[in-house]
Amino acid sequence: MVEEHLIDQLKNKQQSAFKQLVELYQHMVFNTALSMVQNREEAEDIAQEIFIQIYESIQKFKGESKLSTWIYRITITKVLDWQRHKQRKKRFALITSLFGANNEVERDVPDFTHPGVLMENKERSVILFKALDKLPENQKIAFVLNKVEGQSYQEVADIMETTVGAVESYMHRAKQNLRKQLETYYYADK
Repeated sequence: MVEEHLIDQLKNKQQSAFKQLVELYQHMVFNTALSMVQNREEAEDIAQEIFIQIYESIQKFKGESKLSTWIYRITITKVLDWQRHKQRKKRFALITSLFGANNEVERDVPDFTHPGVLMENKERSVILFKALDKLPENQKIAFVLNKVEGQSYQEVADIMETTVGAVESYMHRAKQNLRKQLETYYYADK
């Protein structure tokens, strides 16, 4: 199998295999990171760290899941670690940048463009991604993997190392929470 051959080459530290790995998974890693952190430069930095971690830890990959599933796990973990570090370090600066003086969500469109969002939908996507940021961690991960990255519930469950039932629950609650947040936004506009 092609994937097994690539993994063997990676475990033997072949540079051509690492280059192939980056070419195969760079968009997946970057888009997932971008969906979670909503900042192009941070997503690029995180993606670089992810590929370094993959290179350094490929020996630990046991083949119990698909390589892409393992890479998604690393991506989600690295993004969450990045966000926790950023929150600890710049908590008040982050809050100030997202909210105005009266604790209302800023309506200005930041310099954030997700590759999967058409230009005419940019403002709506910013509102959605800000609402996503307010979701509990597991709901946000499940929603991004399923709705933004197009992963099935089974794939999301594999990535999150949980059950399909748990993913269904996360998705149900995420949709409810997003509906409440977005209703508030749209009713406030009228």
